[in-house]
Amino acid sequence: MTAPNELRLLPWSGPEGKPCYLNADDRGGYISRLADNIEAVQLGTAAELLEHASDTIDNRDQGPEDLRRLARELTGALRDVLRVATSRGHLLAVSDSHRP
Repeated sequence: MTAPNELRLLPWSGPEGKPCYLNADDRGGYISRLADNIEAVQLGTAAELLEHASDTIDNRDQGPEDLRRLARELTGALRDVLRVATSRGHLLAVSDSHRP
């Protein structure tokens, strides 16, 4: 059985928003590759949104609704990036603990 610190946090949530985990023993499996691809998309989306946010903030003609929408989008992107960072941080810690 895999120890809890060897479970990979996946980049999506399960029912009721609960985190989903994958046994980290199979890093080349279908679910691991799917998670890698989704994380790459999430990070790319966050980078694009950051650029859009900079443009939006610099534009003084943006109304309150535009800024609220931007804040919602940034909040979602930050949540995704934090999940990716947490997952990758755990993977690095597991890798380090297995080195001789």
